[in-house]
Amino acid sequence: MATATFYNELNSNRSLRLQTLVRLRWLAVGGQSLAVIITALWLQFPLPLVSCSALIASLALLNVFLTIRYPATQRLTPPAAFVLLGLDLAQLTALLFITGGLSNPFAPLLCVPVIISSASQPKPHSIVLAGFAIIGVTVLAFSPFPLPWYPGTVLLIPRVLTAGIWFAIVSMTAFAAFYTYRVSLEASELSEALTATELVLQREKHLSQLDGLAAAAAHELGTPLATISVVAKEMERELGDDPRFGEDVHLLRSQSERCRDILKRLTTLSSESEEHMRLLPLSSLIEEVMAPHREFGIEIELKEKGDRSSEPVGIRNAGILYGLGNLLENAVDYARRKVTVTTEHTAERVRVTIEDDGDGFSPDILARIGEPYVTRRQKDDSAGGLGLGLFIAKTLLERSGARLRFENGGPDRPGARVSVEWPRALMDAKLAK
Repeated sequence: MATATFYNELNSNRSLRLQTLVRLRWLAVGGQSLAVIITALWLQFPLPLVSCSALIASLALLNVFLTIRYPATQRLTPPAAFVLLGLDLAQLTALLFITGGLSNPFAPLLCVPVIISSASQPKPHSIVLAGFAIIGVTVLAFSPFPLPWYPGTVLLIPRVLTAGIWFAIVSMTAFAAFYTYRVSLEASELSEALTATELVLQREKHLSQLDGLAAAAAHELGTPLATISVVAKEMERELGDDPRFGEDVHLLRSQSERCRDILKRLTTLSSESEEHMRLLPLSSLIEEVMAPHREFGIEIELKEKGDRSSEPVGIRNAGILYGLGNLLENAVDYARRKVTVTTEHTAERVRVTIEDDGDGFSPDILARIGEPYVTRRQKDDSAGGLGLGLFIAKTLLERSGARLRFENGGPDRPGARVSVEWPRALMDAKLAK
């Protein structure tokens, strides 16, 4: 399915510009006119001059109409391009038919419209046009009109030679069309791949810079946090039972330890060594994400839509843990009373949805959510921060194969909602094998 969609997108991008076709047609009009003039006036071969002139004039008039009617930048849809190339094929076939058929040395030019279509149009259109070209070549083989030649002399082409010319033109049309199609398709694929690679490299560059910043911050903050932890332990020993300060000292000690744990996770976030990984069921993963955020006065409710006996069991992924943890922390920060985490899994998909009962995202922020330095949900919010949290979370989760959707709830259930969805094969170690 994904491959078919990719090739459909490539075909849609290989559109033909009208001006290109018009210029090629003017070249054909000039070439045909020159050939008729040389044959009739210079060589003085007998030629149906009126019929030839009428066919050439019809092509020129169509060109004039298209030039006046449409702008130079007009892009042709596949059906429109098919019709125009078909008209070119029909005009050239008719001109060759009355000037000797396959005996005419210009008969191989019938493959030109097919080659143009193969280079710029979807494959079905090119195949049909090639079929029409083969029919045209076959019709030319039975043309009753002789090749214009010296007066009083009839140039007879043996049937065996006519059959050979027919076979040569048909095989040349098929080979040239297929070769042109493959070269054009490979060029389009390469262009798409280079564009996608450039985007990935830009994202990876941002993330690498953030990883370096996190490592530097962890290194620089490690010593002062260790000092704070030592002082907090001493204060806890002296004031742990004091009714006035005991609770605050316990909180200071726990939060300093949490900060050290966060910095440690940041410095080892990109490490994917097998010795640090183990199997982790979805329910355990969510519980590990939720555990650090239960002590902030906000209720966190877990809803599981599915039986734990059939839940995916995957390899521990630090990026997923950190990304979901950041999304949940953001929800807790902006919630009024409650955050709801919903998990559901099917044979194809795994989805985690995080909802809060806060004010939700403002429209301008919602359009830019996940970009670096988007610092607030609402314009009047006084919250600080670098605005890198959601950017890092989104990047890490997308790196794991997830698709994220940020939205606001409806009037009956206000607040922000973030949905994270993976193909089950990426979250289940059994399927991944």
